Amino acid sequence: MEPAALRLVLPGNVRHNSGGNAYNSALLRAVAALGVAAEACEAGGDWPLGSPADRRRFGRLLTDADGGRVTLVDGLVACGAPDELEAAAAAGMPAWILLHMPLGTHRELERRALQAAAGVICTSGSAAADLRRRHGRHGVGGLRVALPGTAPAPPAAGSEPPHLLAVAALLPNKDQLLLLHALSGLTDLPWTASFAGSDTADPAYAALLRRETVALGLAGRVRLPGELRGAALDAEWAAANLSLLISRAETYGLVVTESLARGIPVIVRQGTGAVEALAAGTPAAPAGSAVAESAAGTTALPGTAVALAEDPAPLAAVLRRWLTEPALRAQWRDAALAAREHLPGWDATARAVLAILGIEPQPHPAGRQQLSMPRPKTATPGGE
Repeated sequence: MEPAALRLVLPGNVRHNSGGNAYNSALLRAVAALGVAAEACEAGGDWPLGSPADRRRFGRLLTDADGGRVTLVDGLVACGAPDELEAAAAAGMPAWILLHMPLGTHRELERRALQAAAGVICTSGSAAADLRRRHGRHGVGGLRVALPGTAPAPPAAGSEPPHLLAVAALLPNKDQLLLLHALSGLTDLPWTASFAGSDTADPAYAALLRRETVALGLAGRVRLPGELRGAALDAEWAAANLSLLISRAETYGLVVTESLARGIPVIVRQGTGAVEALAAGTPAAPAGSAVAESAAGTTALPGTAVALAEDPAPLAAVLRRWLTEPALRAQWRDAALAAREHLPGWDATARAVLAILGIEPQPHPAGRQQLSMPRPKTATPGGE
């Protein structure tokens, strides 16, 4: 009997370098490295809801008969298509859901989709807790968590003056505008900053950020280079002394652990899943958003979580302390370097997912390490 294979259904309309896309790609590579055949299959359409035609195509994909494959569907596709998931379950081919973040709107569609699934794998404790709050104890059962891994990276050398790095698509939820206004109150201190992320996901917001950079007199201090990859992104990481992810909502924040992998401390927004990521390499702060929130006040974390609303003053105050207190900079840096040694790899994520799905890793002859990826298409603005 052939070993089970994994088919991961991805949203075809999210092209920028989102955390969900990074998790999906890394998971597929790690699964294949464990000897399990892995296939990426794109669901075309305007997800999370899609058109009737999009949903019909997705439904046919779910019931495409192949008894040797386990189908895992990205929640951005699955949570807007409960009819199709219910039909697949009724046909004896229930799909699993890999949920990076709740749907937000359309709660009833989400609830039905989650109940129709064979099971739900959340990519953070924060996402699982949010689903339980949204749907109640009896609304959705069987939630499991497979935390993101982290790829090893060399420690960042940093820069003089200090260089601040915010790696995220230029989107209102990421709140780069608040960061700009916080930085505008720190021009008496030496620093530079880069906001590295897709400027096509929301072109109007990206244009607003560029106008505000000029209007606030920060054009010589703050760069908005767009989405960076390869050597250009590596150079930004190497130059960074501090990373920031102050999203209004975040279920985890892969960029936080990517920062810690380089020994770079991070400032995150309190009350988001990014606090869980900030504690990922701290053994005294177990996984889970609520635990990480409490640990943030008692454990030497590699950075801090700041309570933020619309006023940039609290963020500006924390940045001013970091910029003017060498002891604080050293404390955060030491904690980041220590956390770097404890971050789990993507192999741990793949093993967790496979265990949940009931798929056994295989020995490693070359023929078993198969990874099938969809062909790239023209980029389409979108976001998670």
